[in-house]
Amino acid sequence: MGVQGLLGELDGPAVRRWGRVALELLGRAREEIDALNVYPVPDGDTGTNLFLTLESGTAEVDALFGADLPEPDLPSAFRALAHGALLGARGNSGVILSQLLRGMAERFEAEQVAARESGREVPAGLALAHALRTAADAAYAAVARPVEGTMLTVARAAADAAAAAGEEIRPVVRAAATAARGALARTPEQLDVLRRAGVVDAGGRGLTVLLDALLAVVTGERSAYRISPHQVQTPVPVPYADPLGSEEDAGGGPGFEVIYLLDAPDDALPALRERLGALGDSLVVVGGEGLWNVHVHVDDAGAAVEAGIAAGRPHRIRITHLERVLVGTAAPEPAPTRGIVAVAHGDGLATLFAENGAHVVQAGPGRGPSTSVLVDAIRRTEAREVVLLPNDADCHAVAGVAAQQAQAAGVRVQVIPTKAAVQGLAALAVHEPGRRFDQDIVGMTSAAGATRYGALTVAVRESWTMAGVCQAGDVLGVIEGDIAVIGRDQRETGTVVVDRMLAGGGELVTLVTGSACPPGLAAAIERHLRATRLGVDVMVYEGGQEVYPLLIGVE
Repeated sequence: MGVQGLLGELDGPAVRRWGRVALELLGRAREEIDALNVYPVPDGDTGTNLFLTLESGTAEVDALFGADLPEPDLPSAFRALAHGALLGARGNSGVILSQLLRGMAERFEAEQVAARESGREVPAGLALAHALRTAADAAYAAVARPVEGTMLTVARAAADAAAAAGEEIRPVVRAAATAARGALARTPEQLDVLRRAGVVDAGGRGLTVLLDALLAVVTGERSAYRISPHQVQTPVPVPYADPLGSEEDAGGGPGFEVIYLLDAPDDALPALRERLGALGDSLVVVGGEGLWNVHVHVDDAGAAVEAGIAAGRPHRIRITHLERVLVGTAAPEPAPTRGIVAVAHGDGLATLFAENGAHVVQAGPGRGPSTSVLVDAIRRTEAREVVLLPNDADCHAVAGVAAQQAQAAGVRVQVIPTKAAVQGLAALAVHEPGRRFDQDIVGMTSAAGATRYGALTVAVRESWTMAGVCQAGDVLGVIEGDIAVIGRDQRETGTVVVDRMLAGGGELVTLVTGSACPPGLAAAIERHLRATRLGVDVMVYEGGQEVYPLLIGVE
């Protein structure tokens, strides 16, 4: 039985859409969520951590949707989402989110197996309610000392409401999202540190955003929920307190955050939890099937790593000094040296990226950069932090390997998954080297993700496309990587493509002309936009790229 029969409106592609919508909403709410933090530690940037954790999960889901791959079902997509989130989890909130997703994935798999064995379909809403319950229980079990008034409380409230909402999926999702918002509003009543700071729980707020994204995917409804002004004021100074511990822990706090992935059997975990619990606080261990994400705050970072060695094989070890300061009193650290590496297909694009401060690696049709070339470019920046813009979906895998190699040499590298030059230009436009690296990455990633990309090219042979059968010499309008328009005239086709891309909204259109761009093409499209869309700005650049006479970006 297919998952469509199992859950109705929710299937593998819906999981992918949920991840993308959630990233969009988290990107918008990130600074608001970060502002709710009352814990003066690096992992207190909850909005940023949730965004980066979910981004890692959605990237693994996207990998399931290759052109030659069968469409994944719901359990497979959820399993990929949870696994990616586990590998990329940041901070307490990200680790707990990965466990929530894992709990949902496991329950969906169990429901599917049960449905196949019994021959009876599981009602969509009931299956989702079961998944939310398993997720909440799994998250509580992963935390050494659960405390009410955190995202755990919000997760349980959503699960309770879903269980009472019946068997139809839309009422279940609405009930879960509504209950989560109500539970979030009550968190200051449950956790005194929140009440004294005048804020709601940041992790709980992030979870409401994810449920609102699910509401949008399942029902098409967009929540208008916003936290009230008094809930997003600048937090008042409060001492460090373990967000997942007790108020008796308030005070100086531990000196280091230790996070690592751990390959270990299930039976090694009780002893690991006991040993880490004795060393520090904020202990969260999530995962399963031999792979775990371990997070703890301790004074003896070496002992925390040794505990992992005793249990199995720790890797991707990250040790961060926790500032023992009051909120609002810490002097900002000087920004580390930061560099940008951008792949450019064309001399004009190379000049554009270079003028905006990027170190350029030039490429072309069939001439993608190798791992060694990208690693060399990263090293030539002489920076301790580097942002890598591949600007081509085919370059992502090589960029990832290059980033890993550079990181092994001590350079912190983040690949922003830009699929076109216009997304790279959008990301570079919001680059701010003075802000923290993670915040800069989130801002650049959000800008790239908010840029829809298109192009014009010319067919070289007869072929079947998503828009129908094309003949050699036909003009092809490409939107988000898919051929959407087939025409005979570049000016007419380009106008149709731009209008379609703007149908979903947009304030800025970027046109990048290629080496084979007919004279006057960009100017004609610009005149059309100025005549028909008064509120849209247009920027035209000479890119010099091959294959695509015109690249189009809509922000």
